[in-house]
Amino acid sequence: MSGMEESTSSQEKFLGEMEKVQGKAKGEIPEDLVLIYKGILYPSFMCSEETFHALECFEAREDDLLVVTYPKCGTNWVFQILNEMLLFSQVKVPSIYQAMLEFGKPGKIQSLKEASSPRVFATHLHYRDIPKSFFEKKVKTLLILRNPKDTAVSYFHFSNNNPVLSSYGSWDLFFNDYINGKVCYGSFFDHSLAWGKHIDDESIMAITYEDMKLDYATYLKKISDFFGFSLSEEQLVVVENKTTFKSMKENSEGTHGKLGNTFFRKGEIGDWKSLFTEAQSKAVDAKFEQHLAGTKLGEKLNYKKYCEY
Repeated sequence: MSGMEESTSSQEKFLGEMEKVQGKAKGEIPEDLVLIYKGILYPSFMCSEETFHALECFEAREDDLLVVTYPKCGTNWVFQILNEMLLFSQVKVPSIYQAMLEFGKPGKIQSLKEASSPRVFATHLHYRDIPKSFFEKKVKTLLILRNPKDTAVSYFHFSNNNPVLSSYGSWDLFFNDYINGKVCYGSFFDHSLAWGKHIDDESIMAITYEDMKLDYATYLKKISDFFGFSLSEEQLVVVENKTTFKSMKENSEGTHGKLGNTFFRKGEIGDWKSLFTEAQSKAVDAKFEQHLAGTKLGEKLNYKKYCEY
C-alpha cells in the first residue's frame, strides 16, 4: 500500500470512528459525557481511565513530534501544518487517527508502538500527565498558546456543537464553568501556568495563535526549523496555502466529517467582545493577574493587546 493509500484508509477509519462516537454520545445526559481523572474533567466518550493508565508506560521516541494546546487554541491547525511539512521532509503521510494522545481505547497503545516514525501527536493534557518518556527522550514539543478570552468563546461554541461535550443553554452558564475550571481539561490558567514553567526547556518551543495569525509565513519557518524539517521557501509557501484557516475550513468535511464547521468556525482574534460582559472580562483579567502576570508565558500572550477593551 502506498503512503497516500495508507493515509486515505487511515482518514476513512478516523472519520468512521468519529461518527460512531458522536452517534453514541447524542442524547446522553451531561453527567455521562464526562469522567473525572486526577481531579480534572475529560470527555468520557473520547477518554478512559484505562487509556490514561496505559499512557503512563507509553514509550516515546526521540523523533516523535508533540503539539500541546489547551482546547480551542489551534490544535487541528498546527497538527495539519506538521502533516504537510512531513510530506516534504519525510515523504510520509502521518495518520490523523494518531492525533490526540489521550483519545481512544487502551488497545490503541499497541498500534502506536507499531506505527512507523516519525509519529505526530497532539494533546490537551496538563504537563504532569504527559507520559514521562516524552521528557526523558527530549521529544520536540510545540506549545501553542491563545488568549483566554477568545479561547473561552471558541470553546463555548465548540461545546454546543459537538455531541461528545456538554452543551450550554447560555454563554453565562458556560462562562461560569470556564472561569472556575469546570470544563473538560480543567482550568485554562492552571494548564498554562504548569506548561509556562517549562517554556525555556530546550525541547519546547512556545508560540501564540495570535502571532501565527498575524505573521503566518514567519512562524511557519520557525516551526519548520524547530522540528528540523529545513523546508525551502517554495515548500513553505505550499504548506502556507494548504493550511490557511480559509483553506482548512473549505476542506473540513473531508478531514473532520460532519463536524468540520464545528472544528473550524471563525478563527478570529477579538471575537470575545461579541459575548463577554464587562464583569466577565474583569473576572478573566483578575485570573490572569493572579496566575500569569509577570511570567514569561504571560508576556508571550501579550494580554494587554488582545484582552483589553
